[in-house]
Amino acid sequence: MENERPKVGVGVIVVKDGKVLLCERIASHGAGTFSIPGGHMEFGESFEDTAMRELEEETGLTDVVVTDLVAVKSDRVYGKHFITIGMLAEWKSGEPVSMEPEKAQNWAWYAPSEIPENLFLPSKAVLENWVAGKIYTDNL
Repeated sequence: MENERPKVGVGVIVVKDGKVLLCERIASHGAGTFSIPGGHMEFGESFEDTAMRELEEETGLTDVVVTDLVAVKSDRVYGKHFITIGMLAEWKSGEPVSMEPEKAQNWAWYAPSEIPENLFLPSKAVLENWVAGKIYTDNL
């Protein structure tokens, strides 16, 4: 374990009419929890590039605008070490589809007061920052 390095993940809060997009995780770490879209950053990608790629891979959504940085967290969860970058995106059009049905299901829009309690821990940290109004626009 001493030679392992943290993984960098980018989570995306997609907002449509004041609601956020969440799914139920069904595979890997965090199965049975709710999560915002996201995944691991690839070599050479920007935060925005990762956010857009992961959104399309997981939900099929392509008509969104990534607007802000909302969180940078370092967490040891599910036996792993993650650096989580939380991005905020504005929905423009389209409806989410489970593009990776073996990993996630039931994409749906939730008002902040309706967000389920059992959140994927990295998603929870990002959502808490967003709900608290912590947005870092100068970092983009």
